[in-house]
Amino acid sequence: MNVNVTINDKAEQRDVEPSVTLLEFVRDVLGLKGTKEYCHSGVCGACTVLMDGNAISACSTLAVQADGHDLLTVEGLGTPDDMHPIQQAFVDNFGLQCGYCTPGMVLLTKSLLDENPQPTREEIIRYMGSNICRCTGYAGILASVEAVVAQRGK
Repeated sequence: MNVNVTINDKAEQRDVEPSVTLLEFVRDVLGLKGTKEYCHSGVCGACTVLMDGNAISACSTLAVQADGHDLLTVEGLGTPDDMHPIQQAFVDNFGLQCGYCTPGMVLLTKSLLDENPQPTREEIIRYMGSNICRCTGYAGILASVEAVVAQRGK
């Protein structure tokens, strides 16, 4: 099947088998390795990407379902030399440890702040709860999101 997407502001067209997941499409077909693979069931958030601005689990979405849509992966958000403010906040506030969940957490944060630019602490906790971090205890993640919110409030 033919899949046409705009990913990280670049048009891509590829033929894939109907059973190829969006995660496989992003990582294996397009070579964008920032999107992580872990649970294969859409519950951990490591594979979070944005489709038309909405956070989705790439492991439980077929590539053909993304046909005609706009996708954003962590590679499209910023670069090591020019980080997006969310990425910088995660670095500055220890929002990462091993880094495995970080791309998904960063994109989930973008989705949250696009939807609600000034969320309360409770709203942040509720929204970010859909992604699992196995090593930070979430304090650094919460501090990172709150730092971006505070910066936007200035």
